[in-house]
Amino acid sequence: MINAQRQRVEQELTTLVDNLDKSYLRRMQSDMHQCASKCCEDTQSSMDTIQRCIERCSQPVNKAQRYVQSELERVQGRLQRCVMDCNDNIKDRMPTNPSETEVAKFTTEFERCAIKCVDGTVETLPSLFKTMKSVLGKGPQAIPDV
Repeated sequence: MINAQRQRVEQELTTLVDNLDKSYLRRMQSDMHQCASKCCEDTQSSMDTIQRCIERCSQPVNKAQRYVQSELERVQGRLQRCVMDCNDNIKDRMPTNPSETEVAKFTTEFERCAIKCVDGTVETLPSLFKTMKSVLGKGPQAIPDV
């Protein structure tokens, strides 16, 4: 049951990231490579100058990737905290030497609680996706530093 919920969250996050990649990140990577290519066409500048030029070209896409990663980590952290609260709640109520019936009851309660955590997380993803699209759509200067 828990593995199915984990897979559900991973699938939703994979879909979200894939969509962001196709909508924004790939274009940024293409721009980065074109910019870096132009840097390399400069036959008059020093190797250090060319390297700095290439690094400047990669800054926007790196910033965007850090932003996306940070947002995903925030979502995953919130989900983990929720599931840990479920676990703590069950542990606090479980007797020292529970019977098999009690273990089964508490396991079911934990699973229901964890599923609510997953449901809540999945429900927030469309809003998060919309926000991330908005931020990325405004360009690198609008992306917060993380």
